Amino acid sequence: MKILIINGPNLNLLGVREKSIYGSNDFETFFEQLKSEFPEVEFTYYQSNIEGEIVNKLHEFGFSADGIIINAGAYTHTSVAIRDAIAGIKTTVVEVHISNTLTREDFRHKSLIGPVCRGCIMGFGLQSYTLAVKSFVN
Repeated sequence: MKILIINGPNLNLLGVREKSIYGSNDFETFFEQLKSEFPEVEFTYYQSNIEGEIVNKLHEFGFSADGIIINAGAYTHTSVAIRDAIAGIKTTVVEVHISNTLTREDFRHKSLIGPVCRGCIMGFGLQSYTLAVKSFVN
C-alpha cells in the first residue's frame, strides 16, 4: 500500500511553533515512528508552504497512490485550488488536523477541502495522522 502525506504551510515548524496547540514534537521524528508502526505501508511525505506545489503533488500522486492524507494547514479554509485538485483525482483523500479546528478561531471552522475528502480527523495531535493511516489499512 502506498500512502502520500501532505503537510501545508507552516507545518514545517512543528515542534517549534505554538507548542501549546501543536505540541513539541517535530514531524520528521513522528514520521519515522509512523513508518515503524506500519512497515507494510510505503509512505511518501511532502511539505510545502506554496499552494501550487501542493496542487502539483496531488496531481502527481492522485492517480497512483492508494491513499492521500492531507493537512492543508491554513489552506484548508481558503484554497479552492486544493479543493478542486482533490475533487479531480481518483485517489481517496483524508483530511487531518493536529488541533480541533472547531474549538479555535471562527475562520478555522469551515473547511473548503472537507466536502471532497472521505473524512476528517482532528484534535488528536500527531495521532490524527495515525488514525488516518488506520482508515486506509483497515
